[in-house]
Amino acid sequence: MSRMARVLAEQASAVATEVVSVANLHVRYGDTVAVDGVSLSIRQGEIYGILGPNGAGKTTTVECIGGLRKPDAGAISVLGLNPRDDRDELRRLVGIQLQQSELPDKLRVEEALELFASFYPDPADPESLLTSLGLESKRDDRFANLSGGQRQRLSIALALIGRPELAILDELTTGLDPQSRRETWKLIEGIRDQGVTVILVTHFMEEAEYLCDRVALLHRGRVLAIDTPAALAVGTGQHVSFRPSAELDLEELRLLPEVRDVRRDGERIVVDGSGDLVAAVVGLLVRERVIPLETRIEQSTLDDAFVALTADADAAASEFETSHAEPR
Repeated sequence: MSRMARVLAEQASAVATEVVSVANLHVRYGDTVAVDGVSLSIRQGEIYGILGPNGAGKTTTVECIGGLRKPDAGAISVLGLNPRDDRDELRRLVGIQLQQSELPDKLRVEEALELFASFYPDPADPESLLTSLGLESKRDDRFANLSGGQRQRLSIALALIGRPELAILDELTTGLDPQSRRETWKLIEGIRDQGVTVILVTHFMEEAEYLCDRVALLHRGRVLAIDTPAALAVGTGQHVSFRPSAELDLEELRLLPEVRDVRRDGERIVVDGSGDLVAAVVGLLVRERVIPLETRIEQSTLDDAFVALTADADAAASEFETSHAEPR
């Protein structure tokens, strides 16, 4: 197969497996811009994270994808359907768990599953969901008596009762203790293993690193970056720290092209950079005949990437506002 043929085949495969397409989405609440030109492409079988701080536009974006909110502008396709024009058909294919999902306090777990199952022509077996999500012993418990983790398990069960091809999970682990959060992560992996595509909305970077195949970082209603968690973290850089065995001129380190910043922390030297940072620093130390003692090498995390990207975006916005401010 020629190179051009392979490229065309890859492109055709990408289009065929695309589950969600969002192009130039805009949503306003009065004078407030909630979503400002968001574009996404989500592939079949992946856990796709939508990350950002409160007010970034995450929930509004997934509400539009799920057909719960009408955008002011932009195009959305979900499983080949228009969320606004094909809402009834889409409801049978998409399971949604929203951040503020609540049920009547007196409703029992099994009753909730049976009620939601009645909404679909071919629902999943409530008994199987109770067992797989660890709720079998809670079937007769009222919603008001469930713990935070048990409520989240029930939310997942209700999102899956219609046998969806796409599950939208919004801030699923907010308010949970660390053990419950980890247990919920395993449940989400189990959903993906069943062939369901998952959109996971979260502001927990550790959660996204653990679960997501790809993530979109949102800030002030805009997409800052889309990539795998690992690629975004690597792009932010590395940190190397050590205690030098002899005096070392920090300017020599600053001249290395891989180095972004150098600073002292007591007796230690901390070097931030990217690329082959470790090799470059070690090479310089060998030439200077300095031994690095108590060396620590840290890879940047997704959290570091998000902080850096949002800081750059805020700085650019501030500079733009300053340059376009009207003189007094």
